[in-house]
Parts: sequence; C-alpha cells; structure tokens
Amino acid sequence: MTERIVPRIPPLSHDRAAALAEAYGEAMAATRRRTLATLAVVLVLTLLAGFMAEVRPLTFIDNIGNFTAYLGQILPHLTLGNLRGDVAEWYWGLPKWLGLLAETLLMAYLGTLLGGIAAFLLCFSATANLARTRAGCFLARRFLEVCRTVPEIVFALIFVIAFGLGPMVGVLAIAIHTAGALGKLFAEVVENIDMKPVESLTASGATPIEAIRFAVLPQVLSNFASYGLLRFEINVRGAGVMGFVGAGGIGQEFLVAIRNFYYTDVSAILLLVILTVMAIDLTTERLRHHLLGLETAR
Repeated sequence: MTERIVPRIPPLSHDRAAALAEAYGEAMAATRRRTLATLAVVLVLTLLAGFMAEVRPLTFIDNIGNFTAYLGQILPHLTLGNLRGDVAEWYWGLPKWLGLLAETLLMAYLGTLLGGIAAFLLCFSATANLARTRAGCFLARRFLEVCRTVPEIVFALIFVIAFGLGPMVGVLAIAIHTAGALGKLFAEVVENIDMKPVESLTASGATPIEAIRFAVLPQVLSNFASYGLLRFEINVRGAGVMGFVGAGGIGQEFLVAIRNFYYTDVSAILLLVILTVMAIDLTTERLRHHLLGLETAR
C-alpha cells in the first residue's frame, strides 16, 4: 500500500507576508472609499430629488394629525353588545358592492387575458434569438415599450373620451398595458432558452412556427403562466382605480364615497378590496409555485 505524499507548502517570508498584508489593506481601503463615495452620491441625489419634489419633512410632521384623524373618522363604531347590527349597518351596501367588485375582477381577468394573448404573439418577434430581422425585432420592442410606458389611467382617460363611460374602457386600458409588460417579460424568458432544440428542428426542415411549438414552448410555458398570474394580481389592483375616471367597477363607488364624505363606506369598500386582493394573491402564489415546481422545495 503506497503512502500518499502531501506536498509541503513553504512558509511565507516576513517580507512577502508584509507585502500581501499591505496589498490587502489597500484593497479594503479602496473598497471602503468606493462604498462611502457611492453612499455620498446616493445621499446627495436623494436630497436633490426631495428638494425638486418639494418634500418637506416638517410639513409632513405638522399635518400627520390630519391623516390619523381621517382614519379615525372612517373607522366604524362597533360595539360588543350590538356587533351584528353594527356590522350590518357598516356593510349596508354589500350586495351592490359585491356586484361592482365582481365587475372589477372581470375587467382585470379579461384585460389580462387579451393582453396576455397579444404579448404571447408579439414576444417572439421581440427576441434577438428568434426574430427574423433586426428591424422587426426593433419595432416590436419599441411597440411593447409604448404599451407599457403609458399608464393605464391615461389609456382609460383616452378611451373614455373615445367610447364613453363603462367597463370596456377599463378592459382596453388594462389589456394594452398588460401586453407591453408581459411582452417584455415573455421576450426575456424566450431569449434565455436553450437554442439547441430549435436549431435541430430547423435543420431537419421544420418551419419557424413548428420550431416554436415543439422546441420553444415546452421550455417557457411554465414561466409564461407564472408571469400571467402575477400580472393578474397587479391588474386587479389597477382595475380597482379605473372607476376614478369612469371605467366602472368598485373604484367608481369608492370615489363617490370619498367625495361625498361617506366615511364608513370608505373603510367598508377599502376593507372589501383588500381582502379580495389578499385572497387572489394567496391563490395565485400557490399556483405559480406549483407551475414552477417550488412546492416540493418549500
């Protein structure tokens, strides 16, 4: 049985060790200087941004009482002796609000569905590895940028002027913004795929559509579904404020309650929306984890 020979590392000389320690100290000092310089730049930019945005901490502190007073006004008066009656009085408009909330959810669902379909059709043209021409890729990316850069509320205002009041306005606004946002995310997923299956199918005579169907989609579908569910969560929140510009849904009733100083109605509608969004978030989170195979990891 042969004995394993372990090579012996000669000890560093005093001069060599001192030189290495000095180099290490200089590197750490340079890192600290860069960190301090970065923090100084961030602090200066923060102060400059606060000044330009007219952020006044003293004004905020002086008027914080108005905010807490408003919260106190919108909270309902609930008593243990008549809790059921107080809650019933607080949610006197529950059937109407539930109908408007369902309308908001349908707006978010339909807007997400239409926007997701548009994003799916456009994302392959916006990727550098699958686009047929650079010009087509450039135009597709710029189009998606326009769709997601303009806020949903601006699209809704434009559509209200064009088509009048109603939920259709909210659906169109959400669909356009969703197409731009999901198109960007879908394109990034496609750009990170393994191109070997695509090249193999193309070399065997497959058409571009067949290559996407059999080589690209199996690699990206779970991520597409995950991003789509995440976007649906975001769109539910966005659809909640579409009523502010006349696009229907619970937002319109919420705005009426705020403008008319129906304080308890404000808290009732707000709590209803919060609970709905929380339930949707929890449900879609589990679905996303299941699609991405994270349930076992948890």
